Amino acid sequence: MTNQETAPISLALERDLRLDLFRGIGLWMIFLDHVPDDVVAWLTLRNYGFSDAAEFFVFISGYLAGYIYGPIIRAGNFLAAIKRLWTRVWQMYVAHIMLFLLFTAQIARTVRKFDNPMYEDEFNVHNFLQHPDVLIGQALTLRYKPVDLDVLPLYITLVAASPLIIWCLLRRPNWTLLGSVLLYIGARIFDWNFASYPPGTHWYFNPFAWQLMFVFAAWCGVGGVAQIQAVIRSRAALIVAVAWLAFAFLIVMTWHVPALDAMVPKWMIKAIYPIDKTDLDMLRFTHFLALALVVSRYFPRKAEILSSMWLRPLVLCGQHSLPLFCFGVFLSFGAHWFLVQYSHGVLTQLLVSFGGMAVMTALAWLLDRAGTVPNLFVDVSEFQTPKAAIEPGKA
Repeated sequence: MTNQETAPISLALERDLRLDLFRGIGLWMIFLDHVPDDVVAWLTLRNYGFSDAAEFFVFISGYLAGYIYGPIIRAGNFLAAIKRLWTRVWQMYVAHIMLFLLFTAQIARTVRKFDNPMYEDEFNVHNFLQHPDVLIGQALTLRYKPVDLDVLPLYITLVAASPLIIWCLLRRPNWTLLGSVLLYIGARIFDWNFASYPPGTHWYFNPFAWQLMFVFAAWCGVGGVAQIQAVIRSRAALIVAVAWLAFAFLIVMTWHVPALDAMVPKWMIKAIYPIDKTDLDMLRFTHFLALALVVSRYFPRKAEILSSMWLRPLVLCGQHSLPLFCFGVFLSFGAHWFLVQYSHGVLTQLLVSFGGMAVMTALAWLLDRAGTVPNLFVDVSEFQTPKAAIEPGKA
């Protein structure tokens, strides 16, 4: 029997609760950011720096892909890794299509019931309601996406490519990372992106650019982070990271305070703008790396606060990220609808926002409890009929 046949497919890996925590924070931030003109959204990262929850999710997804499936592929179980990862891709694809259908139905019903066409224009579903026969096909091929439904197609694309990415990282990690950098540069220079619908448009999250964040995270997950550990722990790197975070904070504050905007030199404005999210602007990428460096230094893997009851809701949400993301999209539209139709006061915003996060936490708790229910169904093929019971005269 070969080593590949005897190599363990399931490896015991210690769960990093920090990743669950930050995924939970990202889910809450996405929910709040998707509610327009919400005062509670001032708590989210995008109001204080260049990056936001999107970088959280792409980095964590890439890191986990390398950390979990790197040892499996290294052990020779490449097909097993493909099967598991592509099964996850299929789950995300089905979730995206179901979310698309239910989300557009939710908007269409709201438009008809309240006779307010603003919603269909605001969420880019007007064409779908006018030509559903054409747009269904475009949605199935991930070309047509309403507003707030852009991020899952990006994950689907990156996770689908992850078996090949991890295989290359295990053999030539630095060359693979260099190839990712070159692909990113090419996408920025030559405007490489996937076509979207209507014709002439492209994906909001460009996979050719955002793959850099995913590949770098996977590179860290398969062991590359050990190569830069000395840099991460250096005092100079910490000073640069903190300075960059402070600079990003000051620049973002100029978007909200006109007096500060007048203080920014014109040459700097020309140098940093536009800060492109579609093609993962380097300002966003480096801002996230600076934030990750600071967190990794002062928030260790075994931090006692991770077991705190106060952080438990966020950790639970992060452990059920796919269903919570889909549910959060519905909640954000419902919160937006309620604020538009009834009241947009500060108290209402507070109630709707914190109520939505409470509902998300309750759903995460239910999903967690459901996972503890034992599966009492067995495969009857596992049991053979006793030989004595089928031989004549011996039953």
